[in-house]
Amino acid sequence: MSTSRAAAGKRAMVVSPHYLASEAGAEILRRGGNAFDAAVAVSACLGVVYPHMTGLGGDSFWLTYRADEGRVRAYNGSGRSGAGVSRERFAGLAAIPQRGARSAITVPGMVDAWAAVQGTYGKLALAEALAPAIRYAAEGFPLSPDQHFFTAKCKDMLGEYPDTAAIYLPGGAVPIAGDRFVQRQLAATLRTLAEGGRRAFYEGEIARELVAGLRRSGGLLTEADFAAHRGGWEEPASGTYRGYTLYQAPPNSQGFAGIMALQALERFDLASIPHGSYGYYHRLVEAVKLAFIDRNRELTDPDFHRAPLERLLSQAYADELAGRIDPDRAMDFDSPPAGSDTAYAAVVDEEGHAVSFIQSLYFEFGSGFAAGRTGILLQNRGSFFSLDPAHVNALEPSKRTFHTLMPAMACKDGRPRYLYGTQGGEGQPQTQTAVFTRMADYGMAPHEAVAEPRWLWGRTWGEATRELKLESRIDAETVRRLAKAGHDVSVVEAYDYRMGHAHAISIDDDGMRRGGTDPRCDGAAVGW
Repeated sequence: MSTSRAAAGKRAMVVSPHYLASEAGAEILRRGGNAFDAAVAVSACLGVVYPHMTGLGGDSFWLTYRADEGRVRAYNGSGRSGAGVSRERFAGLAAIPQRGARSAITVPGMVDAWAAVQGTYGKLALAEALAPAIRYAAEGFPLSPDQHFFTAKCKDMLGEYPDTAAIYLPGGAVPIAGDRFVQRQLAATLRTLAEGGRRAFYEGEIARELVAGLRRSGGLLTEADFAAHRGGWEEPASGTYRGYTLYQAPPNSQGFAGIMALQALERFDLASIPHGSYGYYHRLVEAVKLAFIDRNRELTDPDFHRAPLERLLSQAYADELAGRIDPDRAMDFDSPPAGSDTAYAAVVDEEGHAVSFIQSLYFEFGSGFAAGRTGILLQNRGSFFSLDPAHVNALEPSKRTFHTLMPAMACKDGRPRYLYGTQGGEGQPQTQTAVFTRMADYGMAPHEAVAEPRWLWGRTWGEATRELKLESRIDAETVRRLAKAGHDVSVVEAYDYRMGHAHAISIDDDGMRRGGTDPRCDGAAVGW
């Protein structure tokens, strides 16, 4: 077995941003589970060992491929706003609060997605998939450098909520990286879930405790909102790139923006443009900006407004977008900020089944509100709704918001060749575009593609700027030329945390699986 930032194997591969989660997926595979069982195990484990990024109180999106079906399916594990949650509930405010109980206005979709994915395709019981997560919550694990960093960054916010502070600031202090971190309340909740399944979360003891905790602090979700929640299987958004069929989760995911950018870039012979040059970075940045224009105009819950994907993902529109890229000048464009804290992972098993999935609490530590005695941090994803009634993503009751989460899969000859994704709100289409072109156009292995210097355009991590952030490892002449072309360049440290965590798996013609995890995170690729 191979476990490191890079791994290879003929039988299986797991990648995630935390080594314990990757090993949990491998453990389930060795026990006889398949990729779907292992993916749920990884997902649940991430909610324990990477609690600042994801957990039972958040959402997830999934792309699945079952080898004997030969098709890619998408599962939308995002929650809707409460039936009684309307713009009037926030009268007098310019925006929905970003932290606290009143920011937790959408039902968490994570647990429903576990039940759907494993219930449809898995071989094991949910309790078996949850076993590693329960073990780490009850017995503890070495706190990661990433969790330490974000706990220190958010210490004041976490301290505002007593139930939250009791978990994440034990003794009132930021826990030290490497110290044992225990979550006993969360362990008890996971055991209840393992025994009672999905129903325990949405209609039983867990839902009652979550709603009671919210109610005591002025929250708006009700038990009826939890009971009404349903995710759903959907047809993925799809496009093409140099013989690959590209798949993304459909709206309310922003995934189609990643396809739009790549289809525009297909009009350029990237392989003839030196990797890391001005020509490479400039074209990628501009293609993503163009995709963002349509994304911002169209993306929300398709039950309220349906984005015209047939036009946006057409080859004719890709031609039009490519024609709008000025090779010598940056486009002047601004985009609203979006939360950046996410966990992406992927699994491929011996039978060829594959799962590409991503999950989040939206901001780091989500709403910051741990509800009741559950140990569950609730997401603040609903704070991205607009209070402007004319906005496409305006808050309405029972509505899913514009979602940044976007797992990706690229197939050739009907079989998965690349599974890839990244942390990072606005950065997800950007980093995905960089990682995929590095693999598909420049022949890089997954670990090379995710480790290469990165760029990040736009307002991210709460920063009111539209800078083009460039890692200091990028060639100085490239930086100079980008600035000369009109990009608002800012050089940041190598492996800057704002670039997020990207991971990928490739599968070659001989079935060899290669995995790579980001050097910016605490992850591992596990393969054999």
